[in-house]
Amino acid sequence: MPKKLNAEAATGFGPRLATLRKAAGITQTALAAEIQISQRMMAYYEGPTAHPPANLLPAMATALGVSVDTLLGIEASKRRAKASDTRLERRLRQIEQLNATDKRQVIQLIDAFIERGHLKRKQRQADAVSG
Repeated sequence: MPKKLNAEAATGFGPRLATLRKAAGITQTALAAEIQISQRMMAYYEGPTAHPPANLLPAMATALGVSVDTLLGIEASKRRAKASDTRLERRLRQIEQLNATDKRQVIQLIDAFIERGHLKRKQRQADAVSG
């Protein structure tokens, strides 16, 4: 695997970023949203000659589950055991910090959306059977 990364390092930052993003199973749009840039900028950074500003590197590395050194091609890719720190996971950690009343309200709201999804799915199945 280090040989593969060294070959990727020779091709430049953009192709390495694209390879790491695809290996993490993340779309350009999702990664762009995660690090709060446009999908167009993400596509530009994956190009053969562009480099993102240094302040984006830690967020990119975290979202991809790699180190900044791996992102820069300095060290071999060692995917972290845990995939990536997603926005949903961060939100869940923030919910855990809320007081009991607020936490209960957020959970009730989430439960309502889940129940609505189940009802919609059952309705579509019933429509498919009867239609």
